[in-house]
Amino acid sequence: MKASVIMSTYNAEAWLEKVLWGFSVQTEKDFEIIIADDGSGPATKQLLDNLVKQLPVPLTHVWQEDNGFQKTQILNKAIMASRSDYLIFTDGDCIPRADFVATHLENRREGYFLSGGYFKLPMQTSIAIRRDDILLQRCFDVIWLKKHGLNTKKTGKLTAKGFKAKFLNFITPTTASWNGHNASAYKKELIAVNGFNTRMQYGGEDRELGERLFNKGLKSKQIRYSAICIHLDHARGYISDEAWKNNNEIREYTRKHKVIRTLTGIETIQVP
Repeated sequence: MKASVIMSTYNAEAWLEKVLWGFSVQTEKDFEIIIADDGSGPATKQLLDNLVKQLPVPLTHVWQEDNGFQKTQILNKAIMASRSDYLIFTDGDCIPRADFVATHLENRREGYFLSGGYFKLPMQTSIAIRRDDILLQRCFDVIWLKKHGLNTKKTGKLTAKGFKAKFLNFITPTTASWNGHNASAYKKELIAVNGFNTRMQYGGEDRELGERLFNKGLKSKQIRYSAICIHLDHARGYISDEAWKNNNEIREYTRKHKVIRTLTGIETIQVP
């Protein structure tokens, strides 16, 4: 298959179901989905068991016991479970537009990783989105979104197409960094840097991976106006000042010492 989509989740079945419906209508069909589940309860497994027969692509549920925020660890397990040589990363709260997978594949290039973004929705709009709105792609239509609670004039990510999207990718001042909700790379490059640093919790853990890819010599390509996903609103109870401090120290060390391979990555995880 051409790609593996690795999607993180934790006890968010309503949002995860919407995201999976988004991947059910991709224009590119030759890919698999790997659910990187950081300890969700039985409701997530039940949802996936119900959906797996309805999805047009293979789905694998990679689960680990709940031991606090261990997203980096489950992502490394998902990398090892993937069966493709090209990996696309996203989150279980980001609904992809129908050309999401195809856009990543069209832009892949040896020696690069791809950096996408997201269009953030308010809670009212996130709740309003139903299955048919995703299957018919209404949830990417600005007029529809504004009728259902969206209140912003900054809608360029949703309206830019073709040359305009490529031009905006080129001129955007936003750094093309590794964004866990919308990024992709060849699997061999992620293996080479030993995957995600499992010492890191929430706060820049994805960026640190990108910094090590840069240290290895990879370049990044901006596709934030081409690979579109909409971000469903949610609380973030796992944010911790201590974790941010620890993560910033690790990132500073990575930059200062040009670290390529983390010592606490794929090679240290226990895969059953």
